[in-house]
Amino acid sequence: MLELGVAERALAGERRSGDRAVLVSYHGGALAAAIDGLGHGGDAADAAAAAAAVMSAHPDDDPAHLIEACHQALSRTRGAVMTLAWFDLEAGRLSWTGVGNVEGRLVHASAGPGAPTEGALTKGGVVGYNLPTIRVTSTALEQGDVMVLATDGIDSGFAEAILTGGNAQAIADRILAQHAKAVDDALVVVVRYLPR
Repeated sequence: MLELGVAERALAGERRSGDRAVLVSYHGGALAAAIDGLGHGGDAADAAAAAAAVMSAHPDDDPAHLIEACHQALSRTRGAVMTLAWFDLEAGRLSWTGVGNVEGRLVHASAGPGAPTEGALTKGGVVGYNLPTIRVTSTALEQGDVMVLATDGIDSGFAEAILTGGNAQAIADRILAQHAKAVDDALVVVVRYLPR
């Protein structure tokens, strides 16, 4: 089982956010992603929506194929950056990858205060414009582990807000409240792994 939390806000003065969360289950697992359409406003929101539609339609595709499909779908948009995480609920594993600066962090429940977090391997580029070679990394999950995806509208010092606990939605809300930048859209996706 996965416990989910999403917190987001558009840049002040904008009607739509260019940041988009994707949370889709499939047989034996689930895909969680954070997408950041370049810039903000309607064009950024349209780019993020196009990528989200591809992911939602094919959540269990091979990661490189799925990102390539997003790349094709975004070729006539301003493009987007994204980090994707696949939860294999049968094997108890997390696999993830990203293009651009959407940060991914994993905090193991057994880690003590001050323990380092694991990070998603992301490569520079823009989906829809300049796609790098995709490299997926994987790690074992433990009961209670927390994974966080955050767009660049969240400052990179958000890790301590994960460690103070609470359910996934409380963590997402806390990170957004304490670490959102005033100059961009902001999105936080939190997933806690709770196997049965």
